[in-house]
Amino acid sequence: MRELLRHTRILEIVGDIVRVRARGVALGDLADVENTDGSQSPARVIELNGDLVSLQVFAGAKGLSTGAAVRFLGEPMRVTFSPNILGRTFRGGGEPMDGGPSLADDPRIPIGGPTVNPMMRVMAQRMIRTGVPMIDLFNSLVESQKIPIFSIPGEPYNSLLARIGIQADADVVVFGGLGLIFDDFHFFRRTFEEAGVFHRTVMFVNLASDPIVERLLVPDMALAVAERFAVEGGKRVLVLLSDMTAFADAMKEVGIAMERIPSNRGYMGDLYTQLAARYEKACDFKGAGSVTILSVTTMPGDDVTHPVPDNTGYITEGQFYLHDGVIDPFGSLSRLKQKVVGKTTRDDHAQVMNTMIRLYAGAQEAEQKKAMAFDLSDYDERLLTFGRLFRERFMQVDIAMDLESALDLGWQTMAICFRPEELLIKQSLIDRFYPADRGGGQGDPETRAAAQ
Repeated sequence: MRELLRHTRILEIVGDIVRVRARGVALGDLADVENTDGSQSPARVIELNGDLVSLQVFAGAKGLSTGAAVRFLGEPMRVTFSPNILGRTFRGGGEPMDGGPSLADDPRIPIGGPTVNPMMRVMAQRMIRTGVPMIDLFNSLVESQKIPIFSIPGEPYNSLLARIGIQADADVVVFGGLGLIFDDFHFFRRTFEEAGVFHRTVMFVNLASDPIVERLLVPDMALAVAERFAVEGGKRVLVLLSDMTAFADAMKEVGIAMERIPSNRGYMGDLYTQLAARYEKACDFKGAGSVTILSVTTMPGDDVTHPVPDNTGYITEGQFYLHDGVIDPFGSLSRLKQKVVGKTTRDDHAQVMNTMIRLYAGAQEAEQKKAMAFDLSDYDERLLTFGRLFRERFMQVDIAMDLESALDLGWQTMAICFRPEELLIKQSLIDRFYPADRGGGQGDPETRAAAQ
């Protein structure tokens, strides 16, 4: 660490931003701001304009005097990394917040580095099983994928994210909470502990009452730690972030304080670049492990054209669309699922997936016909039964089953309502997987009665 023993007077304080004149300072360097009463606050360089340096004070600039002095530390923000951080919880500034043993002697690594050299990346080819049938069966999550959960405030997206965290077949889970209320933070921690997976989990949490600048640091710290676990430990790492809209809002707030000219709906013009710099950390490393990113992106007003989900959609490889408490099979998409469906999964996976979505689309049309008082055929009635069973058996976020069980249940559900020839599935697969105890696709009377 090169320490710059230069003290300089503050020129201006705007919100939590302070400006001074200094030379030899690098973007992202840390500094200590010493107030006239002797108190110290850490800060970080966020903009350079010649010798004019803008710093964001971590704890906020409230009560800070323009007579305060700044001492630059000559090093970027770092985060503790060692096997000892597993099972620990850290604040947005990187300090432990769980009352556990001190980590002062553990190594610290810089955050916010460049993305991986493309020559060190390998093509995505392995599935991450989540135990959520609407993901595993219909939109498989693939190692090194970056994918958001699009939703609106009030939906159970945190419940879904926590369920994936405890059920996913990952070696390490790194959780980053951005602007969480305490109840949500407590929910995630309690869920990980009660499921017995906290020993392989690291949490970085910025609460709603914490400084805004820490909200901008959480994704970088979580991803820096995840990358080290993957590269040095060969681990399959799953990074969970909630919520990236809070990250973008924090960027907007900082930009306004720095008097930057806003772009679309008040967000800064580099929103795409800032989001991409984080999402592109997802990688399957050659000869090592992998980093997979699953984030929550809330959409104000359920508006997918809002700048945050709109830019996110261009960067990521699909999305899981959560609304009305269920994962929408039509709004969800995994652009990498073709890398694993039928290749590393059972050979009937693609046919079951496509057929069930086609039949559910037919069920939606049949519901519209029923709502408009059209006469329904026997086939329409069976489509309605299938649609009801599909929602009950697959779409709820609290349903947990492995992929093979979901495929078998898919066959059973289709067989209740349809004859083999109506499925338009390869005969070889029909012969192997279509339930033999179904009565011509109508199901036995008891099953049909239960389905109705």
